[in-house]
Amino acid sequence: MLRALAAASAFALVLAAAPSQAADAQLQAAVASPLRGEAHKARDAARHPAETLTFWGLKPGLTVIELSPGSGYWTEILAPYAKATGGTYVTTGADLANPSLSEAAKKGREAFEAKYADAAKWGTVKVVNFGPTSGPLGAPGSADMVITARNIHNFMYQQGMLDKVLADSFAVLKPGGVLAVEEHRADPRPEKPGVSDGYVAVKTVVDAAQKAGFKLAAQSEVNANPKDTKDHPFGVWTLPPVRRSAAQGQPADASFDRTKYDAIGESDRMTLKFVKPA
Repeated sequence: MLRALAAASAFALVLAAAPSQAADAQLQAAVASPLRGEAHKARDAARHPAETLTFWGLKPGLTVIELSPGSGYWTEILAPYAKATGGTYVTTGADLANPSLSEAAKKGREAFEAKYADAAKWGTVKVVNFGPTSGPLGAPGSADMVITARNIHNFMYQQGMLDKVLADSFAVLKPGGVLAVEEHRADPRPEKPGVSDGYVAVKTVVDAAQKAGFKLAAQSEVNANPKDTKDHPFGVWTLPPVRRSAAQGQPADASFDRTKYDAIGESDRMTLKFVKPA
């Protein structure tokens, strides 16, 4: 159910309660699949995969593009779901057309593609180039949904990257297509300069998406965590799953007391649904 929220910053958000309808059977099967890694499945209580994807509007037969899939948490759900429902799953990898691409980035993409190469298990996982100078995500108007989960802060660290990502997403989506966003939420306190702690203000995301042409359709609290105080010594990475105990680049501190941070769990996150106007 949608409720209008008046925001002091002069824009309105539409709040949707966590989806009450049950996720479809194929989605439930994909989430429960033994193909998924145990480390990924252990995070389901914090990431609410079926509820989140249902809120975003995942349906059988859709073409879904996921940006920056990391270790494949969503890949292990979305790829088999697409295989089972006649859909298409596309994800992004290091931009092999970039002559400055590091060997580490090339190896990372190679390892990801090898991990999900078995079409009998995962279906066809198509990987497209992605980076500051990469080309389109696909043919214009060819995708039903673009998902970016916990990546916005990373895009903000590269000048112009967030605008490029959103413009590319807008171009590849069909009219009426969905931009699905999950991100560490700074609110109600202000976003820190340079997003140095990984927490992003909702207004930052909404403004950037609207600049690209999207309209905010709904916001869900499915990934909210009221225990997250957002004042951790090593930013959001102090919390699980990263569990940082020292400044980035420094050796882990074995004496660091993790008790209260582990008790918080994963971060408080915004979950937003944007639509490309028809």
